[in-house]
Amino acid sequence: MSATPLALAVDFGGTKVEAALVDADGVLLPGSRHRLPTGRTATVADLEASVGGVVRDALAALPEGATVVGVGIGCAGPIDRRRGLVSPLNVPDWRDYPLRDFIASVAASLSLDVPVTLEMDGVAITMAEHWVGAAQGVDNVMGMVISTGIGGGLIVDGRVITGPTGNAGHIGHVEVGATRGEDTFGAPYALEAIASGPHTVAWARGEGFTGTTGEELAAAYAAGDEVAVAAITRTGRAVGHAIASATALLDLELVAIGGGFSHSTPDLFTHMREVIEAHYFPFVRKVRIVPSALSSEGPLIGAAALIHRSALLPANPRD
Repeated sequence: MSATPLALAVDFGGTKVEAALVDADGVLLPGSRHRLPTGRTATVADLEASVGGVVRDALAALPEGATVVGVGIGCAGPIDRRRGLVSPLNVPDWRDYPLRDFIASVAASLSLDVPVTLEMDGVAITMAEHWVGAAQGVDNVMGMVISTGIGGGLIVDGRVITGPTGNAGHIGHVEVGATRGEDTFGAPYALEAIASGPHTVAWARGEGFTGTTGEELAAAYAAGDEVAVAAITRTGRAVGHAIASATALLDLELVAIGGGFSHSTPDLFTHMREVIEAHYFPFVRKVRIVPSALSSEGPLIGAAALIHRSALLPANPRD
């Protein structure tokens, strides 16, 4: 593996940041994957220490003679791809933070001078599915992550769609009918406020569920608990309606879904598909909804795809 060009992949989210070296086949270099915490209470100094730490640790695993050809960063949104700024909703201390420049400076301190590309994490995970995952050979795709938040990305006619700011595909913040979730970010009708893992649990707790985690809710669902069943059904249907709207707009062929809460039960996908099957447009009913074919490495593979498959991305003019 040491002879192949490597990408330094960085995935920044609301609970953790990870980095690893990834080869041109989408395979992580053994021993290069490192993780440190982020979170709502982290300060700028905390976040910089975590990001800098995983970057340095990953690069320390670079084999002798190997070459890093670029750094790919997938970050929770919203972002500003032109200026390299990030404002992840679940990390309040970072608003218009220059993450691209910060990681470039860490790399430069280690004598690594290569291109650094920043995109929204949903874009990265969609590129990973299209490259080595469930969307191989499909050119009209939405990737989704259902976890602490809900993110997404788009490939249309074989090209990645980012939009001018980099936030195209932000499916977690479309509004879903009359279903009301928690008043998150002042948007109780947004899909994320209804269907993310924590918000599904919060709704269930309001109905009498005594657990506190998505894992506990999944266990209760498996045991036939009525509130857990209602919560999972509600979430699945909300996601299904969002997918139906996205498909009506973009004529999607496939939606690949990963993230921790997407694994709560296979029935979650059943509830989504029931919404699609009942849609009045035949071209919407054709869309396939499938689980991610990638392991937890998917976000890092996606960040590496920003380098190894950069030809799929639109140009990014910079200041």
